[in-house]
Amino acid sequence: MEFDPQRGIDFPVDAGRQSSMGTGRAVFADAARATDPALGARIEAVGNWRKEYIEPGRALVESGLRAPGGSVRMSRDGLASLYARFTFTRDGRRMSVPEAFAALDEPGFATAEVVGTGRAVTELAIPYHGRMLRGADLRHQLDVWVANGVVEPSFAHALELLIAHPEWLDLTGEHIAVLGAGAEMGPTSCLLDWGATVWAVDLPRPELWRRVIADAEHRAGRLHVPVPNAGGLDRSQLSGSALAAVAGADLLTQAPEVRTWLAGIQGPFTLGNYVYADGPLHVRVSLAIDAIGTDLVDRGHDVMLAWLATPTDVFATPMEAVEESRRRWRSAGLWRFARSPLRLVGTFEQNYPDTVWTATGVEYGVCDCLVGQQGPNYLLAKRLQRWRAMAAREDGVRVSLNVAPSTRTHSVVKNKALAAAYAGAGRFGLEIFEPETSNAIMAALLVHDLRNERATSNPEVPIVHPMQLFVDGACHGGLWRSEYAARSVLGLAAVAGMFERNA
Repeated sequence: MEFDPQRGIDFPVDAGRQSSMGTGRAVFADAARATDPALGARIEAVGNWRKEYIEPGRALVESGLRAPGGSVRMSRDGLASLYARFTFTRDGRRMSVPEAFAALDEPGFATAEVVGTGRAVTELAIPYHGRMLRGADLRHQLDVWVANGVVEPSFAHALELLIAHPEWLDLTGEHIAVLGAGAEMGPTSCLLDWGATVWAVDLPRPELWRRVIADAEHRAGRLHVPVPNAGGLDRSQLSGSALAAVAGADLLTQAPEVRTWLAGIQGPFTLGNYVYADGPLHVRVSLAIDAIGTDLVDRGHDVMLAWLATPTDVFATPMEAVEESRRRWRSAGLWRFARSPLRLVGTFEQNYPDTVWTATGVEYGVCDCLVGQQGPNYLLAKRLQRWRAMAAREDGVRVSLNVAPSTRTHSVVKNKALAAAYAGAGRFGLEIFEPETSNAIMAALLVHDLRNERATSNPEVPIVHPMQLFVDGACHGGLWRSEYAARSVLGLAAVAGMFERNA
């Protein structure tokens, strides 16, 4: 790979070459080594990480559950490995990421403000299949989702609390940094509707910023936009298309300057990661955002860290979900063949053939929803976020990491295999959400985690295991309570989806 003197945060260079696969394998091995030396050695010996990463991805979760303090220790070791390996390059100088954040502390951005003219939304409303659900209609839909195993009961409880406490939605005076402000799965519009001050970060792409700025102008909150301090010009008074032409920041190359910009927020604030990128870029930008958040926390800022957890990972699931899945497996009789003839030509595997006991005597199911098409870089980026959430909560930092449902975003459906699988998922009791629904429910969960002092996000609330953080409020689309292991139906769902899309 040709050397870029301004490359920013990047994978390590070894003998003139970069390997995201080799780095990912090494990081996973490092995460396991101190807690489970045998697993660490086994991961290190994997020959083709691109094809064989799924078993280690599951094994890390199981080992972390069994070992006393294992999940948090593995989280810290995995994060330490990332920071020991990744580098930051500026003006041809390569340094560690912490060195870059210490050295590059000059303000690189001024702030332009867009003040919305809309009226604040004061009642929780969720768009769903062409309707806007609120009040009794929304409560009914929550009951349906729980009954169908699409969400965990704690998800419904969180939204019911927001219905009962509409004052929680008044975000006037709340500062929320949204990194990935233009993302399909981002909460920017909802937060502005509720009156928040959104510190928006996304790439310097005028067409993106024209859309974000125009949207903000008609909502209730305030949008703060980074504009470069270049050439001695004051760009903070720009608006409209003129502002869109210069707005934005590159998190890969300007992460230290974004950190300095966000450090100017007065008082407590939330820092949310909603960025998605393909392949190795996803790992790089996830580490950039992690470095921004941890540096702000280390400097004494009162920050709640927030992410969206992917449903296509490995989770420690409550026995209530395991028992429901097993009940469905036992009751799958001839009617199942009639409902889905595809079962005749496929091999279905049970979702929970066994369970895992923690060192403190708590039994969990292990729901393996990893999808090979998403690849090992995607898994590393999402595990990085989970590792930070568990470690930060242990350190007393408020964190919000809720499982978001599988959603028909452009980044997913451009993969034809995944698009077909999503189209056929309903045959197997799974629900795929539209972006507008996912945006609204995940933004609502963020507000719940911010407002509810009894939420799992609050580090002062005791939990039975660190992975409980991912259980409470989970909207997994049915993956946890399905009778079938996810990968055993993925191919058949894709076949069904192709027929349905072509019908």
